[in-house]
Amino acid sequence: MSTPHPANRVILVVNAGSSSVKVSVYAVPDSAHDNVDIQPTLAAHGQIEGIGVAPRLMARMADGRVVADERFPVEQISDHDAAFRLIRLTLSVGLRDTPPVAIGHRVVHGGADFADAVRIDDEVIAKLEALVPLAPLHQPHNLTAIRAVRAAVPELLQVACFDTAFHAGHDPLAQLMALPYEYYERGVRRYGFHGLSYAYIARRLHQVAPDLLEGRVVVAHLGNGASLCAMRAGKSVDSTMGLTALDGMPMGTRCGSVDPGAILWLAAQGMDADAIQNMLYGQSGLKGISGVSSDMRALLASNDQRAKLAVDFYAFRAAQEIGKLAVTLGGLDALVFTAGIGANSPEVRARICAHLTGLFGVALDDAANNENCQRVSQDASGVPVLVLPTDEEGMIALSTARILRECGRLGPCP
Repeated sequence: MSTPHPANRVILVVNAGSSSVKVSVYAVPDSAHDNVDIQPTLAAHGQIEGIGVAPRLMARMADGRVVADERFPVEQISDHDAAFRLIRLTLSVGLRDTPPVAIGHRVVHGGADFADAVRIDDEVIAKLEALVPLAPLHQPHNLTAIRAVRAAVPELLQVACFDTAFHAGHDPLAQLMALPYEYYERGVRRYGFHGLSYAYIARRLHQVAPDLLEGRVVVAHLGNGASLCAMRAGKSVDSTMGLTALDGMPMGTRCGSVDPGAILWLAAQGMDADAIQNMLYGQSGLKGISGVSSDMRALLASNDQRAKLAVDFYAFRAAQEIGKLAVTLGGLDALVFTAGIGANSPEVRARICAHLTGLFGVALDDAANNENCQRVSQDASGVPVLVLPTDEEGMIALSTARILRECGRLGPCP
């Protein structure tokens, strides 16, 4: 797509990670105020990776036209505020400086208060700040982007879209941890994450395989962060992640599930809370086991035995989690792989599915799997296996456009 038509309005979608900021631009037709489906259209995308280490800006229009690919000195892009401003400036050139009417933010943790996207105000920001200890790698940067926009354009509508919201409404059996019940009442419970991704996959399944969507589906969001979600009739009923984004699957640098006694042991050895947190979030997972890399591609290409061990463990644990979620569902009607590893690594999918053959009769079609086809299982497979790329930013755009319409005009809410 070329530059948005003047009759359209522009929404920005901001996804701020621990060392990156991604900004996508979506055009929203004026019909977004009518009683019709909202269909934001991607117009441009830009991102800066390596903030504070080796900043690199990449930006392109939706028609493929590259508008930036440049590296910067660390001191020039030393924080997320500077990164956001540079991306916005770069994209404004390709968009003829079309001003946004709203900005949607990915916010990792919504706690017990937020079951859907919300307009951001002072009260919302205060609640999000209180959740920082539960998502220390992500929540502070989400808030930094929100504050940067507020400082620059205080009247602009901002919307928070939560990774936890899709899992709101889980049965208490899927939320509880076996701690004294008073802690559950105080919000210490299993929330689940990657909800924006799972919401998109549910939407895609409705389009490409509505019969499967109505059944019992496990979706594996496998990337640098990884989790799995059990869906029944398109609704989340369980997830592998818990109170924080540490639980469940081992990830690029995050540990996944560990014996709580191991944490107590580390503390008894003299490690303080900050050191333990740094290890669990930043030095564990694939990186910690392999000692080689947190990048699955590097591990698959390596001949190092610990690299192989890390990949084997990753596949083994993913298969175990699929089995656990199948218990929640009372069976399994479909398995869907998504996100960076899930949608792009035939070898990882094959290793995971090899563990599922005896229990579920999963049988991959090797040719289809190697080509990352939409359906990668054989016709005779006991469970259909699909590959569906995700689009978290598209879901943020949809939610932001919906709230924009609810405000009653294309502009700041009254």
